[in-house]
Amino acid sequence: MTLDYIETLTQSVSLEALWDRHTSRMAEFGFDRLIYGYTSFRTNQSLGEAEDFIILSNHDQSYLDRFLGDGLYFDAPMMPWTLNNSGACSWSWVQDRADKGLLSAGEKEVLRVNEEMGVTAGYTISFPSMSSRVKGAMSLVAAPGVSQKEVDEIWEANGRTIELINQVAHLKIMSLPYDYSPRSLTSRQREVLEWVGEGKSVQDIALLISRTPATVEKHLRLARAALNVQTTAQALLKASFLRQIYRLDQG
Repeated sequence: MTLDYIETLTQSVSLEALWDRHTSRMAEFGFDRLIYGYTSFRTNQSLGEAEDFIILSNHDQSYLDRFLGDGLYFDAPMMPWTLNNSGACSWSWVQDRADKGLLSAGEKEVLRVNEEMGVTAGYTISFPSMSSRVKGAMSLVAAPGVSQKEVDEIWEANGRTIELINQVAHLKIMSLPYDYSPRSLTSRQREVLEWVGEGKSVQDIALLISRTPATVEKHLRLARAALNVQTTAQALLKASFLRQIYRLDQG
């Protein structure tokens, strides 16, 4: 069954289809709410701009409005572990820190909100990366009423399989276009940036797409504005990180 599911994941052609399948599969293990997050713009001081994150979740919108919209994610008690490790970690790690008086005021506030909204037990998977700028993670939240002790028992029995499935899901997500970001480009903006990436000049691109150089410059200017960068080189790099170029459109 695990191999069948992994095969299904690898054959997904859209994030919607993959996410629907993955959330359903994780629910079978007792994790009914997930948050997947990914950034290519991490620095020593921040995770980058929120607009550049890739976020997938099946949490209620009311929770996402608080956790993401109000910026609580930055003080999430599992965040220190996630940023400095790869693999899977029980949320009992947070309780251990709380017992030792190590939680910050911000972390305590997130715990309070989580408890209020039924987010009390789970596991976090932090995915390995070859770059310090990149971090991806999956938060698996147990169904309401399930204790952390019960979650740890689930993990003892099925953790290796769950972690493998999520690793495959992560790798597949990274290969698919993400069209929900405010940074999304139009098809023409993507096209001209792709030609820039091929080393073509504005005049070359104008001939290739049967438009005037002024029109090409306009598309490049709008692409820079959409991506919130100053130069075309920066736009090309950022669009590549956000998987907005060199992509196949479905349908």
